[in-house]
Amino acid sequence: MRRRVIWTAIGGYLGINFLMFLRFFFPRALYEPNTVFSIGFPSDFDLGVNQQFLMSNRIWVIKEPDRVFVVFARCTHLGCTPEWKPSENKFKCPCHGSGYDAEAVNFEGPAPRPMDRAHVELDATGKVIVDTSRLYVDDPAAGVNHFNDPNAYLPL
Repeated sequence: MRRRVIWTAIGGYLGINFLMFLRFFFPRALYEPNTVFSIGFPSDFDLGVNQQFLMSNRIWVIKEPDRVFVVFARCTHLGCTPEWKPSENKFKCPCHGSGYDAEAVNFEGPAPRPMDRAHVELDATGKVIVDTSRLYVDDPAAGVNHFNDPNAYLPL
């Protein structure tokens, strides 16, 4: 009886190790949203900040009377996702208090620069295509400002 218990324990141990070995061949994969996606037509958006794509793609679409641009929703201090406060007309980072105006330019808190803007362009059908892998940066400390570059915004 003692030998049977010992051989059962050894078999169980080897069986568990074999299952862990097999698990190695099926890695866990993270499925992140595509960095290039369509958000619709420019006329689909009202003036101001649109939060429709915040949860799915981490962006805000901002429409002004003369242009549309897309802000990547990442605080430039430590990478948190700020919140849009419509009553105060500003973005506010809940973690460390950085504040950004309606164009995502920092004006309070520890954030060193404005939030980045995503690459935007129109496809052949007139829909807005956003590429969050290509970001436009404004860094006054480094003397870099790409907010007025082509494809940083869509003129209306």
